[in-house]
Amino acid sequence: MVRYQVTLSYDGTDFAGYQRQAKKRTVQGEVEKVLIKLGWTATSTLAAGRTDTGVHASGQVIAFDLEWQHSVQQLVSALNANLPDDISVKDACVVESTFHPRYGARSREYCYRLLQDTTRNPLEERYAWRLQQKVEISVLAKCAAAIVGEHDFAAYGTPPRPGSSTIRYITRSEWQMDGNRLIYLIRGNAFLYHMVRRLVFLQVEAATGKIEWSSWLQNFEAGVPEHPGIAPARGLELAHVSYDNGSGKPNK
Repeated sequence: MVRYQVTLSYDGTDFAGYQRQAKKRTVQGEVEKVLIKLGWTATSTLAAGRTDTGVHASGQVIAFDLEWQHSVQQLVSALNANLPDDISVKDACVVESTFHPRYGARSREYCYRLLQDTTRNPLEERYAWRLQQKVEISVLAKCAAAIVGEHDFAAYGTPPRPGSSTIRYITRSEWQMDGNRLIYLIRGNAFLYHMVRRLVFLQVEAATGKIEWSSWLQNFEAGVPEHPGIAPARGLELAHVSYDNGSGKPNK
């Protein structure tokens, strides 16, 4: 029996999130159905994180044990031949039997896409939050810079287990412009449930003048919840999970 680490890409639009559910279509459910065809006999795969309904991924990492008599590349091909069109295996490797994609992760990186346009764009809105109002880029930049570092994010999300720590360390938080598109990149040691979407929403509130910058900063530093709301799931993507050698793959 060998443990494999696999990187997945998926369009989350038609999934009820990553985690397997009895009566709903999920990424984990679809992957495990294919693994069963390949001889997998365990009860559950392991994952780096559980993306919400409608959230996408280009760097979701999973792991599973499998008796496979062929090459790793043949495993990738077999998985992709059987998976639905909205899931793809990007790569795979053999790892130690103790590897866990969640607990072994050194950092996770998400990106969130905004589209500034007054007219619907069906080819892009599946993967972005379209804003009709203009955002002030300088305010977004100030908000993003303030998020870097160690903070208590209790006002911006809930921990995976009741009572567990809400302190997270953010090493990257920045906005990039690409025409009428704005891309937010955030990297941290871990994230709370809904944390990224909540942070994006509040940054947009400040950048569109609904929250004064000074008030935004004061409340962020104090960890005070402000302006209820959350950015749509469709703009969010789990982009990368990094492990102990910094490459996205664990040391063997």
